[in-house]
Amino acid sequence: MVKKIKYNVSFRIWFYAGDDKFLGIGRVELLQRIKATGSIANAAKEMKMSYRQAWQMVTEMNERSSSPLVEKQLGGKSGGGAIVTQTGIKAIDTFHALENKVRIFIENETKKQKL
Repeated sequence: MVKKIKYNVSFRIWFYAGDDKFLGIGRVELLQRIKATGSIANAAKEMKMSYRQAWQMVTEMNERSSSPLVEKQLGGKSGGGAIVTQTGIKAIDTFHALENKVRIFIENETKKQKL
């Protein structure tokens, strides 16, 4: 008797700047959480990562981009924070658009191949 096995295809997308990793799903999630919370520290806490690691990721993305994805806001009475720039928002949207196209392609191909 032939066993019917359902196969799945998974993928992970990375954007590179030269040979260096620039943007992947974890970094996109960090950008989204910074945008939502207005804070690198709060975004890091939500993702259960250290502030140092989050700050390093933001620094690397900013250095590898033609313009910053995240900008720090100087504190005042209520303290500082961070904002995701228009370039950062575009990076998030571009990443998700490509991820969606690849997901649809894989779904269509696996149907054709009857996986």
